[in-house]
Amino acid sequence: MKKVMFVMAVAGMFAFAACNNSKPAEVVEATEPVAEAVENAAQETSECCQQAAAECAEAVENAAEEVSEAVAQ
Repeated sequence: MKKVMFVMAVAGMFAFAACNNSKPAEVVEATEPVAEAVENAAQETSECCQQAAAECAEAVENAAEEVSEAVAQ
């Protein structure tokens, strides 16, 4: 019985040793370009949204002027 318990304890230690949370250097190096690409895409999207908002605001302003002219006539 003691031998069985010892074997189970050793197996448990190996199981917990296999649950290592550290990332290999290859994974860390591979994720750096991805993070940079995501950051660049977010910047481009932000710039695009700002441009679209400015165009939308200009279109609304033009439409408001046309409506106000049509109502005045």
